[in-house]
Amino acid sequence: MSSITPTEIKEEFFKNKIGIAGIVILSILILTSIIAVITIPVETFKEWNNPGSWISYPKVAIPVWVNLFLSEKIPEHKILESPKINYDTAENISVTYHQFGINFDYDDFPNDFIYEFSAKYSGSTLLQIDIIRPDGIHLKLLSTSLPNLDSNSIHSERVFSTDDSIKKNLILQSDKFLFSLNNLSAEDIVFSKAEKQEPLKGNYVFLIKMYGNNSENKIQESKLIIGGKAFGIMGTDELRRDLAVGLLWGTPLALFIGLVVSIASVVMGLLYGVYAGYRGKKTDEVMMRFNDVIYALPALPFLIILSVTISNSIFVLVGFLMVFGWVGIAKVARSMSLQIKTRGYVEAATMMGQKDSKIVLRHILPQLLPYAFASIAISVPAAITTEAGLSFLGLGDPSFPTWGQILHDANVYGAASRGLWWWILPPGVMIAITGLAFVFIGNALDSIVNPKLKR
Repeated sequence: MSSITPTEIKEEFFKNKIGIAGIVILSILILTSIIAVITIPVETFKEWNNPGSWISYPKVAIPVWVNLFLSEKIPEHKILESPKINYDTAENISVTYHQFGINFDYDDFPNDFIYEFSAKYSGSTLLQIDIIRPDGIHLKLLSTSLPNLDSNSIHSERVFSTDDSIKKNLILQSDKFLFSLNNLSAEDIVFSKAEKQEPLKGNYVFLIKMYGNNSENKIQESKLIIGGKAFGIMGTDELRRDLAVGLLWGTPLALFIGLVVSIASVVMGLLYGVYAGYRGKKTDEVMMRFNDVIYALPALPFLIILSVTISNSIFVLVGFLMVFGWVGIAKVARSMSLQIKTRGYVEAATMMGQKDSKIVLRHILPQLLPYAFASIAISVPAAITTEAGLSFLGLGDPSFPTWGQILHDANVYGAASRGLWWWILPPGVMIAITGLAFVFIGNALDSIVNPKLKR
């Protein structure tokens, strides 16, 4: 092992196609982690379990790219936040215009539509919502008075398509349609052809007007949501959460858990095993018997008990995984240390009176570094899958969107029986790919450390 130099390790590693494949996959995962940390606000991550933060998203929506493979296109969930804005004042009446345009090109009706706004005004104001359809029909959806405010204050409200006033206004305009509107929802009427009850494709324009007697009246925030059945590149879950956010944030969390646990476990195991092997005699006997006790403990049941009784914090879980992860490394490190300490340069250092710590750190540990790197790579998948398993059982940290936690939520809401494959497959595939990357790297390093494994 002493004859292997870092340069030789590098050259041998890049001759191994499996090792190169592992590095490529790991590079993609690291890049994904960087993108997640930079592009997704930390507030979004912190609000993962806050239902109010996802109210604008649809429930269990399928990924939008599925439409590429369907003959009948599923309506996509649209969130429009940039309306065209105009103001007008005439005869002491101020009018604020907000206009949203949407191209509806789907073969089914949307689930609903919602208008969210925040207006700053005083006195009495009137909110009016109209829609101009692709066939030129102008429908009046709503005309309602907003609460009377004595001072210039902010009023926020959501207008849903299920509002009885909208349905009544549409019934009053039933002469524009050639079929009965009685048992239809507002969205089924608005987005239907005039001659028969089929989706009308084309450009729709939603017009929002706010009338008041104060020129300073204005709509500060304005958002139109067209409720669809497809959303985002990874869809949504039962709690309306964007699964792409959870999968992206799960990548740095998985790498953090895997690398921290594996590095700490390998370092602890190497130091423990090398020192026990070098000291020998009673020290070795006592240390290895303690190692055997820890090694004999069933790790998973203990982790479950500790998570339930102490804490299910992800940081505590990482600590628990470290406790059970070093014992196997220590056994192998001890056996290697027993061989290395008999070599001439180690005996010479001992005769020269060098301290035990110096001999261990300078003459023995460096010989074990190739093995340490291979062990780190191979240990990462075990840490990731253990955390995922505990989270799947409901013993993980629910405040962190790990892949295991996503699978746990999918299991709780019966995603498998309901056919919600986009909630199950992506986190499972990500766990497998991440583990595969480190297995590839570990096997490549292992074949360098142990030449007998080479074919």
